[in-house]
Amino acid sequence: MIHSLIYSSEKERFYSMKHAFKYCLTAAAAVALMFIALSARGAEKTFDTHQNEIKPVKYVFLFIGDGMSVPQRSMAEDFSTRIGRGKLSINTMPHQAITTTRSANALVTDSAASGTAIACGEKTLNGTLGMDAEHKRNLESIAAVAKKAGRKVGIITTVTLNHATPGAFYAHNPSRGNYYQIALDMINSDFDYFGGGGLNDYDKKDDKKYCGNIYDLARAKGYTVALGPDAAKALPAGTRKAISTGARHTLPYTIDRTEKDLPLAFFVQQAIDVLDNEKGFFIMAEGGMIDYGGHANDAAATLLEMLDFDDAVKVALKFAEKHPQETLIAVTGDHETGGLTLGFAGTGYKSRIEDLLLQKCSRGVLNDKFKALGKAKETVTFEDAQAVITENFSMIFPNDTKRSDKDIVLTDAEAKRLKAAFDRQFPEGKFKSNNALTGEVVSTFNKRCSLSWAHGSHSALPVLTTATGVNSWIFTGFIDNTDVAKRLKLVVR
Repeated sequence: MIHSLIYSSEKERFYSMKHAFKYCLTAAAAVALMFIALSARGAEKTFDTHQNEIKPVKYVFLFIGDGMSVPQRSMAEDFSTRIGRGKLSINTMPHQAITTTRSANALVTDSAASGTAIACGEKTLNGTLGMDAEHKRNLESIAAVAKKAGRKVGIITTVTLNHATPGAFYAHNPSRGNYYQIALDMINSDFDYFGGGGLNDYDKKDDKKYCGNIYDLARAKGYTVALGPDAAKALPAGTRKAISTGARHTLPYTIDRTEKDLPLAFFVQQAIDVLDNEKGFFIMAEGGMIDYGGHANDAAATLLEMLDFDDAVKVALKFAEKHPQETLIAVTGDHETGGLTLGFAGTGYKSRIEDLLLQKCSRGVLNDKFKALGKAKETVTFEDAQAVITENFSMIFPNDTKRSDKDIVLTDAEAKRLKAAFDRQFPEGKFKSNNALTGEVVSTFNKRCSLSWAHGSHSALPVLTTATGVNSWIFTGFIDNTDVAKRLKLVVR
């Protein structure tokens, strides 16, 4: 019966079998060509065949985009080329490796487990920093190996310095949430430079290991502590060891940055200035706010974090131009965040990704604006909210006649969904912290820019590792995130 439904006649069956036979021949030919290609690649230099040739490199940079996989790289590259900025530097490096990210206990990793894998070369449990999966052994990181070899070490991030990814390079703790204890490990590491965000729980008096304010303890250990952008910019030349922060906690999103706020590139350059010496250095710099943008499903915020991250890599590339025979730069991600998709059914094959420039603030700041509106007015109307939306996202409602060619004109259906979301976040005109309208605004804007998200968490997508400079050939093919540490340890020893 099934075959009779598929083939209405013997003639159709014959032609179908003939087509299938041709397909099999074509597939076999493709497999043969792939085998030939892979065989040819066997003659190329690979880590497995040439690892004994690896010699230490004086200057080693490792950049980690938290939440950055191929979709994030692709979105930023497409946007950058459309606006005339050119290709991303991280996507033009001569060597690339597809990199798997699963943790010891889950297909989808968190940043603690992935950070530990990248930093130390061993799988561990989600939530664990710098320890094995049984919480019995402390693991040695690339940074620790570099320090033992006499190099100076710098750890940089746009989030807090005792967050998961930076913590994986110096801390040993069964829980990434033990921020105070992780900060103690930070200052006890004796690494030479920490820069970017501030510290979580730096004076947590109820922690069982509390022994004082972390910044005070750091000063006692010989660190120059520069808190805030003004102090960071005034860090004395010749500083031996430093903690240099641009904010109390995380750095602001690039999209929300003011003139006084510092980019990731500033801290990479400052680290180079502090660390440069005859024995060389190892610098890890994380674009941590890329991940935050993904969790918020905020494409514009994520995009600008990607561009900020790429600008920081350019600082290292400029340094490498002066030291071409002494520098290795590797760029990877710890996982993908948000299930970002470049495309949306409602926009078909058209892309308006350049319209992301129309967004003027992050999702979080938009919600703050709605909250401020609720405080300023006893009863907030939908028209009040419309004004905030139009001002910050250039989305014009159907009943608004004031518009320009650059504005996004909402459909009646989109306006109706926004009104329903307004009623949930402002019931009877009173603000509620449920983010209903905030989320609908950002989601609508993303879709009109031809972008969509699957969720607000991490995904198991592989990431891309790219590299340039001395020994950059060690990052080719299909590797695991633990291989990043295993290979870089040979370079910094």
